[in-house]
Amino acid sequence: MEIRLNTDNNFTASAAFLEKVSEELKKKLHRFSEYITAAEVFFGDENSNKTGVNDKRCTIEVRPRHLHPEAVTHYADTVDHAFNGAVDKIRNLLDNRIGKLQSR
Repeated sequence: MEIRLNTDNNFTASAAFLEKVSEELKKKLHRFSEYITAAEVFFGDENSNKTGVNDKRCTIEVRPRHLHPEAVTHYADTVDHAFNGAVDKIRNLLDNRIGKLQSR
């Protein structure tokens, strides 16, 4: 599974952070690895330099084999919480989509 990481102009991430995110995503989506060809993670800060509630955004898009791409977005107070929320959402979505394929 190929993983691409992106940030918007309002959010800068260190190489260590991006590596951690990549490894965490591989680990959490491991059971779907034979079905997913690529995953793309987008991080953003909705309010730029201002503080705000739930202003950090993480969108995860996956490209399953033989299916249309799917994407989820989660907003939270921190980037870590946004990432973890998006991972939970994409795992639930993949459980649903892949589960239907397996039951056929």
